[in-house]
Parts: sequence; structure tokens; C-alpha cells
Amino acid sequence: MAYRVIPVTPFEQNCTLFWCTETKEAAVVDPGGDLQKIMAAIEEEGVTLTKILLTHGHIDHAGASATLAKSMDVKIIGPQQADLFWIEGLEQQSQMFGFQQVQGFVPDQWLNDGDTVMVGNITLDVIHCPGHTPGHVVFVDRKAKIAQVGDVLFKASIGRTDFPQGDHATLISSIKEKLFPLGDDIRFIPGHGPESTFGDERLTNPFVADRWG
Repeated sequence: MAYRVIPVTPFEQNCTLFWCTETKEAAVVDPGGDLQKIMAAIEEEGVTLTKILLTHGHIDHAGASATLAKSMDVKIIGPQQADLFWIEGLEQQSQMFGFQQVQGFVPDQWLNDGDTVMVGNITLDVIHCPGHTPGHVVFVDRKAKIAQVGDVLFKASIGRTDFPQGDHATLISSIKEKLFPLGDDIRFIPGHGPESTFGDERLTNPFVADRWG
């Protein structure tokens, strides 16, 4: 498994292109915008895009999904269906946050806790991690020990919970009960900012470190 992080949108969202090194089949996680940058990365890496994966329905993560899916003839997979209201409201989000108008869509497949997604020979485990949004999911490649966590967890921080249907206690539970048990050596790509490991966050993150209970 190999990957390339592509910062997109004015929010510097970490869109991730990752691929199976054996088959060169690839997926894009959270194409929020700047479609030309994403398309250029696909071409530069010489991979074949086979699917789009969404962690949640906020515009900086999902805004370019429909256009990319149409141009590359691939399906949009995820998030969990509780985020439908966010996806249905993408046009309103674009106005609220000053984005260009985006093309609406309905995912081709919703995901649930315990599902798996294949990208070439890579198996991704799907973990439903609500709190930032109710339908947020995380993708974990257990073999490579890499997780795509969207806006659940960041280096030294956690996701916002002041948006509609966000919940702080639920987010903390998702992190401590669903992510940290996966192992301290799991490296994660967050939706914004630098990568880290679950172990480092258990030790130092002021919101979820073990010493804070």
C-alpha cells in the first residue's frame, strides 16, 4: 500500500490518494475540491482510480465527489447513512463557507460498522465513529497499520462537535473505544494537519490522553 496526501480547499483538507502497489488500483479518500490537483496526482502516480471513499459529508471532504465520480466513471462509497442530511445540504454548505457551487449526489453505497472495502488487494476495515458527524466512518488498513480518520482525531486535537448533530461525549467514546484499541502503532492520516499515531495521541493529546481519564 502506498499513498499521497493532497491538501485541497481553503481549509487545507487532507484528501488522500492511496493505491495497491501490486495492482495499481487506487481510491481517493475525501475529494473536497481542487479537482485538477487530484486528477494530476492520479496521473503522476500512474494508478487507476476505482472508487471514491468518504469519511463524512462536510463540503471540504465531499465537495468534488460527484464531479470526480462522473469524470472517472467510478462509484462513491460511504459514509454511513446518518450523514445523508449533510450531503443533501452540500449546496447550502457551499454558500455558507464560500465554496464554489458543488454538484449534488447520493453515494452509490452507504457503509456500516464492520464493513470492508477492497482496493486492489488491500482490505480496508470500516469503523463507524460518530461524534464529529453522526455518520462519520474511519478506514483502517490493518496490514499496513494505516488509518484514514477524517475529522475524528488530529495530532494534539480532536474534531469539532458544534455542528448540527455533533456530540462531544460520543466523539470521545469513538476515539477511546473504537480507535485506540486498534493499537498504538497504527499511524493515522487526519482530515487536516500532520499525521500521528494512536500511541502518541494516547500519551500526549490533551483531549483524549490516558492520563486525562
